[in-house]
Amino acid sequence: MSHGTDGAAGSAIVYVVDDDESMRNAVRMLLRSVGFRVEVFATAAEFLEQELEDAPSCLILDVRLKGQSGLAVQQQIMEERVPIPIIFMTAHGDIAMSVKAMKAGATDFLAKPFRDQDMLDAVADALARDEERRNSDRSLSELRRRYDSLTPREREVMALVTRGLMNKQIASEMSLSEITVKLHRGQAMRKMAARSLADLVLKAEALGVAPANDVRH
Repeated sequence: MSHGTDGAAGSAIVYVVDDDESMRNAVRMLLRSVGFRVEVFATAAEFLEQELEDAPSCLILDVRLKGQSGLAVQQQIMEERVPIPIIFMTAHGDIAMSVKAMKAGATDFLAKPFRDQDMLDAVADALARDEERRNSDRSLSELRRRYDSLTPREREVMALVTRGLMNKQIASEMSLSEITVKLHRGQAMRKMAARSLADLVLKAEALGVAPANDVRH
């Protein structure tokens, strides 16, 4: 399984894996009736071979599939680091199984027969979560790009600034003049698009380059 690489994010899409043809069709018709794009698969193998589109998406997965359990498919998806929200559905109300699925990150667990509205709500919630994750990933990618543009000196100054050191202390630590530290600090703030010291600290923590609560006095 891989992600689409065309870069242009399309509209949301829902993938459905169920070996029961009538259930596949019912779910597809329900979701399409409210405007969702839907792709259905009779087996997990078919889905796992699919190249996922670059769009918010979620997977509706039957717990009991011929030859492979939905939980095993969930595990495989996690191992491949495919961050797609999973909604499980099952005709066999198994509490232990649902707990295991939820602990492994499933967003919902619907017992068949489910109410149409419950399925629509679960899909809307899963797609909203995926959109939020995608936005967060994009923000982090942009932060990394900005951080990569810093010179080694600017990174060092940024690390010390975000740990709470004053310009004078940084100058002493790096054997630089205070004016040089101010220049590096200004460049780092500009390149990181930081509106304030607090903003710079938050961005450094998001990148993992400034341990939280590591403030020197």
